[in-house]
Amino acid sequence: MTNYSHSMALTVPSGGSIESYMQSAYSIPMLSAEQEHELACRLYHEDDLSAAQDLIMSHLRFVIHIAKGYSGYGLPQADLIQEGNVGLMKAVKRFNPDVGVRLVSFAVHWIKAEIHEFVLKNWRIVKVATTKAQRKLFFNLRKNKKRLGWFSNDEVNTVADTLGVSTKDVLEMESRMSSSDQAFDLTDSDDDSASYSGNFSPAQFLEDKSSDLSAEVEGNNWDDHVNGQLFSAMSSLDERSQDIIRSRWLNDDKATLQDLADKYQISAERVRQLEKNALNKLKLGISEH
Repeated sequence: MTNYSHSMALTVPSGGSIESYMQSAYSIPMLSAEQEHELACRLYHEDDLSAAQDLIMSHLRFVIHIAKGYSGYGLPQADLIQEGNVGLMKAVKRFNPDVGVRLVSFAVHWIKAEIHEFVLKNWRIVKVATTKAQRKLFFNLRKNKKRLGWFSNDEVNTVADTLGVSTKDVLEMESRMSSSDQAFDLTDSDDDSASYSGNFSPAQFLEDKSSDLSAEVEGNNWDDHVNGQLFSAMSSLDERSQDIIRSRWLNDDKATLQDLADKYQISAERVRQLEKNALNKLKLGISEH
């Protein structure tokens, strides 16, 4: 199969334009199961690159959805999405339509694998040596590791005294340097028969038992749609009715009828009537949208 990962690279803009990229990605219609299967068959059996492009473009929204889950690492969102897109392209390249699963179910671990590698690589650069003393310790230990195995207690104390750091820092840095990182996924140089020659990666042992990603994204879109209808309907209420609905139904610390009665100097029964009328107006307003 032709390697189209580079010729069809999807560049994600950085900065403020990331929002317009997301809007464009979400504007691309999702494929039905029949459309997806037809395109996948054209790619798998006929090496149709236009079919590959359609499959990739229609799944960009899923990459964005997954990438958002890694925002807590302090890495640029555009970079996370870009790496996820690479995983998506690898998944599309390897997808077999005859297996009987949807592409998104197959692609999710490829997308996550690329993002994992990117996060780990960048996180490791920060965590191995974050201070001047740690960087000095790192390079000195690295030089000594060429001729030493694990340090003895005396050697640890000597290094700590020489470099002006604690023995704890020496042991921690030694542990970091002694551990080796295993790639989450097979490299691009590994072919499809790698598993038969004894080459395995952690990704091959993972089974995605989470809820269907397609349904999850569709559910989030539906929630956004419903919330939009609710706020639109709320704007048709008078200010007092809006406050009653928010206080009774939307706020975390919900108010009682008596709380609102005291606030507006009316009876609790009158508050209940206003609440009922407001809810009826909201239901009518939402149903009309």
